[in-house]
Amino acid sequence: MDLSTSRIFVNLPVKDLQRSVAFFTELGFSFNPQFTDENATCMIVNDSIYVMLLVEDYFRSFTKKELPDASTPGVIIALSLDNREKVDQMVAKALEIGAGHYSDVTDHGFMYTWGFHDLDGHIWELFYMDPAAVQQDQA
Repeated sequence: MDLSTSRIFVNLPVKDLQRSVAFFTELGFSFNPQFTDENATCMIVNDSIYVMLLVEDYFRSFTKKELPDASTPGVIIALSLDNREKVDQMVAKALEIGAGHYSDVTDHGFMYTWGFHDLDGHIWELFYMDPAAVQQDQA
């Protein structure tokens, strides 16, 4: 199966959609107005990755399961950035505009990480990995 043209849509429940949009806009994300209304918005990460921010009641319409408490991690959104400076800038900005501290900077040499909780408690782990350290298995 060829998945090379697949896209990923991460769905996250949020308490206050406008507040979440303002938060992520300040972090540099944009939104697709075609998929935005009072219940949801489509946050664009890049051409293949999108985050659907869904008001909690609307999110519930997609599942019969109970919404988890975001303070108990069920998922960590790991997002790679182009360099360490961008990791530092985005996490510092997130903390400045209301995000919570999740993790301290971790520097493994080849990989650099730092994380925050967004306004609804979802964990975002931003990282930079040195491309020279990633070896492709050429079989």
